[in-house]
Amino acid sequence: MITARAAASFDPQGRSVAAARAFVRDTLQGWGFADIVDDAVVLTSELVTNAVVHAGTRAEVLCLRSGDGVRVEVADRYPERELPLQPPGRRPYADPDRESGRGLMLCAALATRWGVEYTTTHKHVWFRLDLPDRPVGTRSAGPVVPDQLLPLADSRVRVAVVQIDSADAVSAWNEDAEHIFGHPAEKTLGRPLAELAAWPQTPGTGTGVAEALRLSRWEGSYGIRGADGRVIPVYASHLRVRDAHGEPSIVCLLVHDDERALLQTPARVPVSDGGQPTEPRPADPFELFIGSPAPDDLEGLLQRTVERARDMLDADAAFLLLATDDETELEVRATTGLPSTRQRFARVPVEAGASRYGSARMPAVHDDLAAVPGAVPLLESTGMRSVVTVPLKVEGRLTGSLGVAAESPGRYTNEEALRLQFAADRLALAVESARLGELERLRRGSLSFLVEASDLLAGTLDRDQTLALMAQMTVPTLATWCAVYTIADQASDPFLAYVLHEDEERIDDLKALLSRVSPPEPVREAGARPWPEAAVAVGGETVVLPLLARNRVIGLLTLGKPSEEHFRQEILELADDLSRRAALALDNARLYSERTAISRSLQRSLLPPGSPAIPGMEVEVIYRAAGEGNEVGGDFYDVFPIRDGVYGFAIGDVCGTGPEAAAVTGLARHALRLLAREGLGGPAVLERLNAAILDEGARSRFLTLLYGELHPRPDGGALMKVVCAGHPLPLRLRPDGEVTAAADPQPLLGVIEDLDLYEQTLTLDPGDVLLCVTDGVTERREGARMLGDDGLADVLTTCTGLTAGAVASRILRAVERFAAEPASDDMAILAFRVPHQREGD
Repeated sequence: MITARAAASFDPQGRSVAAARAFVRDTLQGWGFADIVDDAVVLTSELVTNAVVHAGTRAEVLCLRSGDGVRVEVADRYPERELPLQPPGRRPYADPDRESGRGLMLCAALATRWGVEYTTTHKHVWFRLDLPDRPVGTRSAGPVVPDQLLPLADSRVRVAVVQIDSADAVSAWNEDAEHIFGHPAEKTLGRPLAELAAWPQTPGTGTGVAEALRLSRWEGSYGIRGADGRVIPVYASHLRVRDAHGEPSIVCLLVHDDERALLQTPARVPVSDGGQPTEPRPADPFELFIGSPAPDDLEGLLQRTVERARDMLDADAAFLLLATDDETELEVRATTGLPSTRQRFARVPVEAGASRYGSARMPAVHDDLAAVPGAVPLLESTGMRSVVTVPLKVEGRLTGSLGVAAESPGRYTNEEALRLQFAADRLALAVESARLGELERLRRGSLSFLVEASDLLAGTLDRDQTLALMAQMTVPTLATWCAVYTIADQASDPFLAYVLHEDEERIDDLKALLSRVSPPEPVREAGARPWPEAAVAVGGETVVLPLLARNRVIGLLTLGKPSEEHFRQEILELADDLSRRAALALDNARLYSERTAISRSLQRSLLPPGSPAIPGMEVEVIYRAAGEGNEVGGDFYDVFPIRDGVYGFAIGDVCGTGPEAAAVTGLARHALRLLAREGLGGPAVLERLNAAILDEGARSRFLTLLYGELHPRPDGGALMKVVCAGHPLPLRLRPDGEVTAAADPQPLLGVIEDLDLYEQTLTLDPGDVLLCVTDGVTERREGARMLGDDGLADVLTTCTGLTAGAVASRILRAVERFAAEPASDDMAILAFRVPHQREGD
């Protein structure tokens, strides 16, 4: 009868074989079928390999449990693959030396029963493994082995039984615990286990003592500090239980680490082909030193190493340094027992002296550092007197240095150096592998950082924003604080342009300190260099990187860290890459600012200097040029005096937008003023302007233009003479709300040579408004809708009683609200109004 089942599917890829093995192993161990796990895993591995590798289809694995065994089915979706038929006289199914059919051969050899079933879509290979006969009550059992292979133990085996309550404090401490660790029960009860345990764990990595006590079961190695202060390595098995009141506690069984076989979960003893047990695999020296499981990150591994080295030699401090790529310097990466002034990532030379004791490439024992000052720079002013250091080497190449130190002299001999060197030799390869993995992660992170930085820097051409981005990308990712100096030209001194600190409250103080220090000397050599003056003024380590762009130094990027930290070489290399990208972005922003300033200056020269005050008239102008950064486009306007009591005005639209249209705009506006002041009438002025435009040849552009003369009258009102050359007609608004066209349409300019233009005259009475616009107003669109002449007239009808300025503003607001998108065409609005005369005027 089937009592349990478990199923899983695996994609047709190589790693699925390992996943299938793990699935079957975990399933059978969970069912308590440890005796047949290995055979089931071997068979599953072969059958899944056939499905996902050879057949190239998904594999479906099904485990079925019964009271006396287990059945495992492996199905693939390649039913046309047939059983490997063999000629008569050959061994059935397969040859061990051939790939094809080996899974079926293993089924025949290992399984109690097996078979193959076909359907139209699947092929099932199944096997059954029966449980071996065992005495009643036996859950697991090992084979009979010779006495010489049995684990060693003391003649009087002691197992410490310690119970931990829900507050992680010791609530029970048996006699064997007193004997092993030296602590009497009355002095131990109520103390937290964390005070006694020397847990092989670094903050932020692995499983700590608090986490382990929360698990239902835990098994592994750690240390207990004995009454004499020494750490006693133990092997422990923890089981979390609850009492009759539901209160949880943890029962801990502990033995000496070399007697771990008493508690360790037994592994299946491998059997040779002759049926005899083989020698068990010796314990890995690296695991014995570091502990299992080993940290999976470099910082955790290094910190675990110095803690174990300190405990192994009963030292007061330990340190580990890693060599740079050129093996000329060692970088501090992990310490324990040293004051915080021993900076991480500080560097010391590999060759500190002429003798072998001055080189990190050889083991060294110093009985008393007071007799040889400076022999170990890292330990200066720490109170350490004796020290032993050993190199870490991989394939003959120096990769680091491991040392332990004590406060009393003469603590170490060559014997301790040999023990430490033995441990260093076992962990050097693991440290180097973890270091290379960290470098690879740093490189990938650096690439991602630089890509993001490039995108941000490329997204702006504003100089101030570029300076802010440079600092914000640097702090706190690369440094604690940052200062950017800019250099206007080669004759100028560096100017402190931007300061940023990770603590915003310290920015002003930092800026004040840097302002009192002479700026760093600009140099063309790439890479970071120290800046001692700032380091003295601010404190900590300070480096300067040049901002090089287009073969000149345009600024300096200064980075700083507090006194207890140092810059890593990888960080400085990343900062160098960032400085090159930032320098180019900063120089682009400078060039853009200069070009923009020139462009704006030239554009402003094309605009009228201002509208004159016309007696008895209100005049309002609104102008909007399309395009980012444009102040002048194809639309233009002008109001100017011609002679006493006579004023000229114009509003026009050159074909197109941008600088090309603006050039014709400048020609038209200046020509109009010149020709009008020569005493020519409106038609003559426009005819000569038309000729000037046609003379431009390929650069010429046609334009529409409304030109007029304004004659204010002393008794109120004004006489206007206008010529409308292809331009939207001016609209006249009466006080009663009537809107009418004030001119007739005539041919535009810049198309034909001979024009026959005429002038029209109208009178503006008090309260009248004359509105002149360009087609950017009337051709405002929202989808298929257009404001048009009628829409403009409707808006103007609502403007009775308003001043000229209010009329122009209302027209602009109506145009902007007509569509959600920004305007794509230039726009000019020119409004005249004759105000009502007040009594007494």
